[in-house]
Formats: sequence, C-alpha cells, structure tokens
Amino acid sequence: MVYMKIILLGYMGSGKSSIGKSLSKVTNIPFLDLDNVIEEKESISISEIFNAKGEIYFRKREQEILNNVLRDNQSLILALGGGTPCYGTIMQNLNDMDDVTLIYLKASIQELTLRLWEERAHRPMIAHLKDKIQLEDFIRKHLFERNFYYNQASKKIDTDGFNISEIVQKIVVSLF
Repeated sequence: MVYMKIILLGYMGSGKSSIGKSLSKVTNIPFLDLDNVIEEKESISISEIFNAKGEIYFRKREQEILNNVLRDNQSLILALGGGTPCYGTIMQNLNDMDDVTLIYLKASIQELTLRLWEERAHRPMIAHLKDKIQLEDFIRKHLFERNFYYNQASKKIDTDGFNISEIVQKIVVSLF
C-alpha cells in the first residue's frame, strides 16, 4: 500500500490548520496539527512550554514528536508550526522522505498582517505588538529569515485572495 504524507508549512496565519482540516474532508486523509500533538503529549500549551522550559527544549521535543508522527505507516495531512521547518535538519529530513509532499502555503506580508492583527491576542509571539506597523515589521523580519526554508517545499500554493475551498482545490489539483 502507498502512503501519502502531505505536510503543510508556512508562516503563522497562512491557514495551515484551516486548510488542513478542509483538505482532510475532501481527501479522506486524517489531519493532525503538530502543535496540538505537542500540547497533548506535554499536557501544557506551546506558550507554557516556551515559558517553563525554553525554546531549545521545545525545538528538541518538537523534532522528536514530528519524527514519531512521520514514522507511522499511514497517510496523513500534517500542519507544522510556523517555525518547525527552520530548525536543525528538519527540512532536509522531510525532503529526503519518499512518501512526503511538502506544501508551502504562501501568503504576502500584507495578507498575513490583516489576518494576524485580529488574532494577535491568541498568539503569544505577537500579542505584545501595539499596532499594524509593528506587526508588519515583525512578519517581514521573520519571513526574511524563514523563506529560505519554506521555499524548499516541493509545492508552493499562493493563498492571497483565495478562500479555503479554493486553496484546497489548488492543492488537490497539484497532488492528483
């Protein structure tokens, strides 16, 4: 049997979880959000892990849990955390796997700023930002650092101006 592991990556607010859930319904492939799996295994939230144990602990645990999830012989759709592909050898390891398709959900800085401004209270990394200009600068800096990793994905899907079902359709067409 052929297993398909579809991995969604991109910046926070790019729609990885929402699109992953919808793609799962269309394809009948189970969906997992890596952040949720980590929180379940650790029994605390991601922000609490960062605060209590630090980023180095979190990144090591994240890689360990990711490896365990991918080791299972089953098809799945997996949403990574925004920073997951940027640490250690994660992107190289993912690209070396035969049954993995990496999809970068690419959104512009302007689109991410619009989406994240409304959600910032629920996102610890950006909750402290006071206005849209600070948020846009924050996103610009992170995207500059992370695009090297994100662009290693075999498929890139532009999300600006498209709703979830249109993006899912673009992904399905690119896969099958």
